[in-house]
Order: sequence, then structure tokens, then C-alpha cells
Amino acid sequence: MGNTDHMSHEITHRVIATNGVNLQVTESGDPKGPCVILSHGFPESAYSWRHQMGFLADAGFHVLAPDQRGYGFSSSPKNVTDYGIENLTGDLVGLLDATGHDDATFVGHDWGSLVVWEAGRLHPSRVNAICGVSVPFTPWPMKPTELFKMMFTDRFFYMLYFQEVGPAESELEADIRITMHQFLWAASGAMYKPGPTDFSELPPMEGSGFLDMFKDVPAHLPTWLTQDDLDHYVKQFTNSGFFGPVSWYRNLDANYEVLKDIPIERISMPTFFIGGDKDAVIAPRLDTLDAVNGLTPNYKGSVIIPGAGHWTQQEMPDEFNAALMGFLQTL
Repeated sequence: MGNTDHMSHEITHRVIATNGVNLQVTESGDPKGPCVILSHGFPESAYSWRHQMGFLADAGFHVLAPDQRGYGFSSSPKNVTDYGIENLTGDLVGLLDATGHDDATFVGHDWGSLVVWEAGRLHPSRVNAICGVSVPFTPWPMKPTELFKMMFTDRFFYMLYFQEVGPAESELEADIRITMHQFLWAASGAMYKPGPTDFSELPPMEGSGFLDMFKDVPAHLPTWLTQDDLDHYVKQFTNSGFFGPVSWYRNLDANYEVLKDIPIERISMPTFFIGGDKDAVIAPRLDTLDAVNGLTPNYKGSVIIPGAGHWTQQEMPDEFNAALMGFLQTL
């Protein structure tokens, strides 16, 4: 696995006021170039795009990667309702206003993927193209938590565990270094193993925690993650805590209400998907990804990277960058 750190363009950091919050933004490239916005997932930050910043800048793009609301040293509003999809997409559109861009190509990983898909629906005039990573376009048929309760009944599912304010934060903040080490390892391609197809084999919701899933990770770090990388994440989450990041999940039902009557056809710009075949989020449904992403009317297809786990662009940056550039060159 190669490492694509291109340093001909300086990578800088600044705070940008947008949509009522202050976001710490990592930036590179010519401000007059076409804009690419990189939207991170859970539990990450703009740092998760460290192998893409210089690569995209060298290709002529103006790259903006925010630590999104609730993360790192960006604003962390105190109300759960502050983390709904209208705010999450509005924050990114506000970055365009602040930097003088009419539109951008939006690239999102994990939760950031959900945000960029829906930015296309809520702000179509500002979105030139969309690349989702790891999480496909997700048009819920009903309130997500009701669907999860039907599927998992009394078994543990982390998105339901995350709904109540308090327990998840207490667990994840008890030892942030252990939290990040275990989660970053466990969701990587090297640790992938298929989950149970029968949900009754899962542990009970009562008395179970998020990190219980990750007890068997090695003490050393995966090859794609350095000690400095882990230290960076630990510093960021030590500052922010987990209320903000977990509160994104607490808006799943509210987001459904916002989006359910807005036509998918508004996502008319070119769309694309990149994933890994060892990503537990999508590995069980690789054969259906193009069908669901193809609900967006200008879907251009997907690249599935062999061996890549959930942290797609961090685990296999060369392969990821090649796939992304293949899409960007068609725009």
C-alpha cells in the first residue's frame, strides 16, 4: 500500500464562520480552482483526508476539509437538534459562501457520505457532483429507529444505543485512546469478518456497550495508522468529547421527516460511489449498491477496492485517489 502525500501545495488550517458555527478547516490548493469539499465520518475529522489534500490540490482543485460541528476544535452546540441534516449540509454550503465558490464537488465518507448525498437534495444548485464513500445513498422507507427496532428487537444495535443522551458518551469518553484504537482497528479491512446473518445471535441491548464489539483487536496499530495519527485523533476527541458526534445519530428520525417529501430527482448532478470489499457497512450488500445509488438519476457507477475496510481513504489512499480522480476527470 502506497502513501500519497503530495507536498507541492501547502496545507493550511483556519477557522471559518458558517451557518452559526465556527469550523476548523483544513485547506489546500488554488482558491481560484474548482472546489472539492471533503466531509468526514464518525468518529473522525478532517484528518481522515490527510492523504487526499495534497493529491487533489496538485490536480488543480481548491480543497476544503472541515472538522464538522461537534468535532475536534470546531463549535460543539449543546442541543441534540443542532445536529440535524439541515445544519450539517448548511455548514458545508456556508463554506462555499465564505470562500467565494458557487458550487463544489462534495465527497463524503461514512456519516459524511449521508451528508453529501443529502446536500444534493437540499442544496442542488451548490453541488456540482457527489462521491459517496462507504455509505450508499440511503432513502429510508420509514423512521430509521422504528425500522431498527423491527429488525433487531431486543438485540444490540449501536445506532439505537446511541439514541439516549449519556450512556454512549460515558462509554466512549472513559478512555479515548482505547476507544479510538479499538474502533479504528476493528473496522479496518484486516479485521473484517462477516457478522451474524441471524440477529438473534447478537448480544442483548440491555447491558451491552458499543466497545464490546471490539475486544479482540491487537495491541499494536494497523499498518495504515501511525502513533502520530492516533495521537491526533485522541487530542481532537479529548477536546470535543462525543456528545456532538453521537448526536448526529440522534437526528436520524428528524432527518427522515425533513427529507421524506423532497424528491430524489433533485439529486440530478453526477454521483459516484467508492467502497471497500472488507467494509462491514457494505460487505453484506455489495450486489445491491449500484441499484440503491442508482436511484439518483445521474449515477456514474462505483469502484470497490479489494481489501479495503471501513476507513477507505486512509487504508488504501493510492487506490482511493485513483478511483476518485477517475470520477473527477469526467466532470
